[in-house]
Amino acid sequence: MLSSHRSGLLRQPDFRRLFVATALGQLGDRVVFLTLPLIAIVALDVGELQVGLLSTTSVAGSLLVGLPAGAWVDRVRKRSVLVSTDLLRGSVLLSLPLAWWAGVLTVWWLYAVALAHGVLTVFFDVAYVSYLPHLVGREHLLEGNSRLSAVRSVTSISGPAVAGPLVGWLGAPVAVLVSSAGMAASGVLAAGIRKREPQPERGERLRLGRDIKEGLRFVLHRPVLRATVLTDGVFNTFLVMYQTMLMVFLAREIHLGSFGIGLVLSGMGCGSLLGALLAARVSGWLGQGPVIWLAPLVTCPLTALMALAQPGWSVWVAALGLAALSLGGVVRMVAQASFQQALTPDRLMGRMSATARFVSWGGLALGGVLGGAAGSLLGARLTLCVGAAGMTLSLLPALLSPLRTLRELPRAQVHTTDRAAATPTP
Repeated sequence: MLSSHRSGLLRQPDFRRLFVATALGQLGDRVVFLTLPLIAIVALDVGELQVGLLSTTSVAGSLLVGLPAGAWVDRVRKRSVLVSTDLLRGSVLLSLPLAWWAGVLTVWWLYAVALAHGVLTVFFDVAYVSYLPHLVGREHLLEGNSRLSAVRSVTSISGPAVAGPLVGWLGAPVAVLVSSAGMAASGVLAAGIRKREPQPERGERLRLGRDIKEGLRFVLHRPVLRATVLTDGVFNTFLVMYQTMLMVFLAREIHLGSFGIGLVLSGMGCGSLLGALLAARVSGWLGQGPVIWLAPLVTCPLTALMALAQPGWSVWVAALGLAALSLGGVVRMVAQASFQQALTPDRLMGRMSATARFVSWGGLALGGVLGGAAGSLLGARLTLCVGAAGMTLSLLPALLSPLRTLRELPRAQVHTTDRAAATPTP
């Protein structure tokens, strides 16, 4: 039985609402992650480059509105942003099965839905990161991030496991209905959170250029924050390059059906869940700074096993490498998110999150284009090798920063209003 200390946040009704809302929203997201490429590959029979462009379109919102989103979110109540963006994302996804039933679904419609969903997700994620310290308190950030990572990991298992049979039974366009319903339910639950954050001080009117520069300066002038963002940027570039061709590889070279692909992705979710359960303990053993570069060093090389797989049992052995990748990724992200939130004053939280997302998620857009182009030129199998090597090398920015030896979250005075949020020393 869990001790009261370990189950502390789950005893709070508002955190439980956020916890369940996160589960439903993430379940919807995981179904989308599987179904959008399958709609393109199976239902519309598009080429590798178009699959890569779909991946790029899905994350292009971070480049289009990432920095302005942070400046705007810092001026409003975050809970309202969570509710409205969830409901809007559900509505956007609902258009896919409707277009399919009407016989007008094209790859351009897919691009439009992916872009709109991605833009709304930017605002949701920036508000989500900014809202958590207010809801749980800064002293509980590591526990809060670990528990929310755990529920995301469970949905990483259940999402593909649900989506695979649904796609096979109903077809990929209809399976998107599950995503739409999950988003809407998440928004309704978030609306029930009773704790109200204070209205942010208006101060001067919103000046996007000035506010964006302040957020960029805050992140890029602090070695720890800069290292986490650059590590994410490199990792995400090669991760999306890898994932883009993974779907093509499994469907066209390994000849797995939608159910088999769902099982492989569910295995990745198992790794994520184990990583979330172990994140706090591993950070305690190794130190929260070192774990950020050790995690990719230990787990990313194992993803090269997939490039060696053939139809049959070897693909399931290779899937263990994907599970290890997810385990290491979650351990790294829990430590990294806690560092970022602990170092940032409340008034800059949205801009910090948006700046980090803009730089690191810019790698997602680049990775989709590179993955599609590399897949066309080199083939899916060799592209997986390039992706595995690049993800491993993503450790360099963290390794060459103070994170190399920094064992604990900084105890800086982050409630101050500005630059005086001290950069920690090892």
